[in-house]
This record gives sequence, structure tokens and C-alpha cells, in this order.
Amino acid sequence: MDIIGKRYLYFGISLAIIIPGFLALIFWGLPLAVDFVGGSVVEIRFVSGETPTLQAVRDVYAGFGFDDAEPRTSGDGEMIIRTPHLDDATNAEILAALEDATGTQVEMLQFESVGPTIGKEVALRAIGAIALAAVAILLYIWYAFRGIPNAYRYGVSAIIAMLHDVLVVLGIQSILSHFLGWEVNALFLTALLTVISFSVHDSIVVFDRIRENSRRMRRVDYDDMVNQSIVQTMARSINTQFTVFLTLLALLLFGGSTLRHFIVIMMVGLLSGTYSSIFNAAPILVVWENREWHTWFRRGASAA
Repeated sequence: MDIIGKRYLYFGISLAIIIPGFLALIFWGLPLAVDFVGGSVVEIRFVSGETPTLQAVRDVYAGFGFDDAEPRTSGDGEMIIRTPHLDDATNAEILAALEDATGTQVEMLQFESVGPTIGKEVALRAIGAIALAAVAILLYIWYAFRGIPNAYRYGVSAIIAMLHDVLVVLGIQSILSHFLGWEVNALFLTALLTVISFSVHDSIVVFDRIRENSRRMRRVDYDDMVNQSIVQTMARSINTQFTVFLTLLALLLFGGSTLRHFIVIMMVGLLSGTYSSIFNAAPILVVWENREWHTWFRRGASAA
């Protein structure tokens, strides 16, 4: 397989995947759960009778002073209601009033309540965790590959591939949030950090083979040496990630609905991480080694 020779095709595929998600982030954004912004979310099921309208539910909450309650249906007689911060006692009173007003039996499935200060602290720590992970990855790879020329390039290339996966995950999350109402919560952050670790691990496997081959194949052209390194590690990367993917698929099919969001994001990130480690990370090294951006600018000037 001539992966390096077709590197711009694979870069183009990455852009084709990232751009729709990036546009979704611009226009739709990411709805943050109470974990990050504070407030309360209750998930309920209407066991008997017809599911009331959203306006009927809003009216009940408005009677308790929560005029900005945001109810939405989630299928099969279930509803998720988001409000400013409220305590357990107030939540129980509202649900009892909801039963009286609608004439249906209400079963509470889940209730979360986070103060605004805690939510802000969680958001800042989430941003700091991702930034710290990027710095740690750069320093670790630079140190691990210190014996070869331009060791820092490996760290930078791994971070670029990691950012590719982060953008893919964020873009898909924005699309899913718009159409399915999935919010960004603490489990999403856990999935994102796990995706980052998978992405970097796969990139390091390829880079390590490039380091070995760079000593054994000194007379081979750099492009060809990198391509052979990718091909030699491709089966291992795909088989390892495929095993994890099958496990996640089983959890998605037979696990509970509360984990569905987490598992879907993990599966998206796993596919993206496998792709970027094979088709993006190492090809970036070749682009850097050949300083191909000079060719980009010359082509642009010739076209003008």
C-alpha cells in the first residue's frame, strides 16, 4: 500500500469529515449539561395515561417559580426536564404536582443537581486536563525519541493527529446534540480523554517502528521507509482497535441507555484515532521532512 504517496487524499478525507462537524459547532454549538453550567436535570417516565404536552409540564414548573424550565421528550413516555438549581424536596413536590395536574403516574428515573460554582470549576478543570495532556504528550514523545534527529516533530505530529480526533468527536457530538438532544456531561469528557489516549498510543506504535527502521534502512528513501513502517504496524493497530470496537458494540446493543451516549462517542473516537494514527500522523512527518509547504505556496503563486 502506498499510503505516503496518497497522503493528500487521506488529508482530504480528514477535512471532509471535520468540516461538517466544525460547521455544526459554529451554528449549533455544544449544549453543556449541569455538570459544567450548574442547574438540575430530572428524567421521568409517565407510567400510566398519555404523555402530557411540553407546555403542560412547563405550566406546572412555572407554578413553582421555574418559568425557564426546559422539558423535552426522549421517547417511550419519557421526558427530560432541565431547570435552575433545585433541591430534592422541591423536586419531589413538583413531581407530585405534575401527577395531580396531568392525571398520570410519574416515575423518576434520574435526578442530578449541581451548583453553578461547582459546574464552572468542572469546566475549567476539563479544559486544563486536555491542555495538560497535550503538553505531557509532547514532552514524553520528545524525550522517548531524543536519539533521532528532529525528535520534537514526532510529538508535534502526534498532537496534530490527536487534535484531529478531538475535532471529529466534538463535531459529531454537536450533530448528535442537535438531532438527539445529547448534552456534554462528565461522561463525555471521560470518553474524550480516553479517545486522546487511544490516538496517541496508536501514533506512538507507528513512530516507534519508524525509529527502528530509520536505523536499519539508512539507504532507503525517507518516504518509502515511513510507508513501510506504517504498513508493518497497520495490522496490529487495526486488530487491537477492532477488538475494543467489538466490545463497545456489545455494550451499545445490550447495555443500558444511560451509557449509550458515552459508548457512541467512544466508538467514533476509536475509529477516528485508528484512521489518524495510520493516515495522518506519520504522513505529517513526511510533509515536514520534505518541507512541502514551499511547494504549496509556489503552486498558489503559479495559479495566480
